[in-house]
Amino acid sequence: MLRIVSDTSTLYSTAEAREAGFAVSPLSVTIAGKSYREFDEISPDQFVDIIHQGNLPTSSQPSVGDVAALYEEFAGDEILNIAMADGLSGTYASAKAADEMQDHAENLTVINSRTLCGPHRYLVEKAVKLAAEGMSKDALVAHLNELMETGKSYLMPADFAYLRRGGRLSPLVSYVGQATNMAPIMTQTPDGRQLSLAGVRRSFVHAIKYVIKALQDRGVGEGWRIYVTHAGVPAKAQQAVEMLKAVFPASVIESYCLSPAFITQGGPGCVAVQIIKA
Repeated sequence: MLRIVSDTSTLYSTAEAREAGFAVSPLSVTIAGKSYREFDEISPDQFVDIIHQGNLPTSSQPSVGDVAALYEEFAGDEILNIAMADGLSGTYASAKAADEMQDHAENLTVINSRTLCGPHRYLVEKAVKLAAEGMSKDALVAHLNELMETGKSYLMPADFAYLRRGGRLSPLVSYVGQATNMAPIMTQTPDGRQLSLAGVRRSFVHAIKYVIKALQDRGVGEGWRIYVTHAGVPAKAQQAVEMLKAVFPASVIESYCLSPAFITQGGPGCVAVQIIKA
């Protein structure tokens, strides 16, 4: 039997993942002196509330021991671990380290999804479906690699502060952007390992228009999935959804709350738009 495992970058809690036919190792966040496993022990809304009380968060990947325990649970089965983008998190490294600890390592395959959140969720859901239909692990990995090539992510933080603290922007650019109340647009580098500044627009609406033009240039339309995720700003996310639906009526568009670990990077109030070909 082929087992699919992943992490909470998929925006699934451990219980929700089990119901959907796979298993996840939670990423952890630390805030106000306490550590939590995201989704299982703290919700995105609770996490944002604690940030608004004046607390700065940090995040960490699943422990090697937690991932190894998950592997041991499925000992004897083939296992495919679809990990969050290497470079944006140490999750892939933890998955590989746990792999090397196993006596049945020949049954384990760990792949770097090169993405996170919405597209990561889709890759895992697709893998569960194809595995249930009997697709071999090698064929499944090849198919997922093809899908990964179509993925792209854009992040619009509410301000530059979290990006500055994370070293995403130079202090000069971040302070100028904050002072002029402009909207930065971040995107993944081609290898998926980092976030880079794609542009700066004068408002959130203009930032979404920039993203829409970028998606049009990539040929997004029928047969594509668009994910809008947010950190405690559902009305802002819905505004983005409506703008996207008007331009891409044939695409599947879904909206979710971001995970606490990713909110640590993008900050409360951020909105992300991500795509992948179905």
